Amino acid sequence: MSAESANTQATAAAGDPAGAQDLAVARRVLAAESDGLKALAASLGGEFVAALDVIAGATGRVVVTGMGKSGHVARKIAATLSSTGTPALFVHPAEASHGDLGMIAPADVIFALSNSGETAELADLVAYAKRFRIPLIAVTGKGQSSLADNADVALVYPDSPEACPMGLAPTTSTTVMLGLGDAIAVALLERKGFSSDDFHALHPGGKLGRRLMKVADIMHTGDELPLVPPDMPMSEALLVMTAKRFGCLGVVDAERRLIGVITDGDLRRNMSDGVLSRAAGDTMTAGGAAVEPDRLASEALGIMNERAITNLFVVEDGRPVGILHIHDCLRAGVA
Repeated sequence: MSAESANTQATAAAGDPAGAQDLAVARRVLAAESDGLKALAASLGGEFVAALDVIAGATGRVVVTGMGKSGHVARKIAATLSSTGTPALFVHPAEASHGDLGMIAPADVIFALSNSGETAELADLVAYAKRFRIPLIAVTGKGQSSLADNADVALVYPDSPEACPMGLAPTTSTTVMLGLGDAIAVALLERKGFSSDDFHALHPGGKLGRRLMKVADIMHTGDELPLVPPDMPMSEALLVMTAKRFGCLGVVDAERRLIGVITDGDLRRNMSDGVLSRAAGDTMTAGGAAVEPDRLASEALGIMNERAITNLFVVEDGRPVGILHIHDCLRAGVA
């Protein structure tokens, strides 16, 4: 939608009583949910830390469960935990009573969500946790409830009104549950020192995976590298450049350190000076741009764009271990 269209629609909505009412409802909903999150943040204390300790100390997985809307939130929390380094799965409480309790192991932690704390379908899960001494963390809006009373740690969020005008549809409560799940996941992530490398290992696909791709993931290595010694005649060096098909050469010394680069531009600039009779070391541009293999591919692309070049040598301790072409970045979707 263009800015002009958006402004036109906004103006129409402002002048339309029905549209104005819709906007007022939307803002009221968001304000109610925002107030719920603020109250949750202010209420966090020792129980939150205790829940983190239980999860961090477990050798198994976090089994997240809930019924109805709480179940939908539980699925998202399980996905967020798993993607940030805390293995988790969702178990439907009704299915748990019909065999899926077998998915829960003694080394696991159960993370149960229920706004009322009296969800009947959770009863068998709670009993199973007690029987096999599986830690149970409750997330509920009612501190005086069956779920909270039977939990090892009860995370009780403040009583905030639902955004629904009847106070019935789960809105603020589910937003608060989701926010609490995110807070747990990120706090665990930071405790573990979960890095961007770890994140990439769990998110290899999609735009996020491409953003985290390293130079080492897409560089050319081994015999593909166009490398020559500084004393090689340019008549021979040109044959190497043609065979390797990168349009450039890396000049390396006796210790195989990169000391310079020869590009198509260098050849054109030196053509009138009898370039073919000279040595590679006399034609090269000393130094030359290079990058380390553990740098993000997006950083390497930025260097190439900034210097208006199409290739970058990849070095470790000054020695070439790869070469990256701008087309490699584009094919990989790095931008």
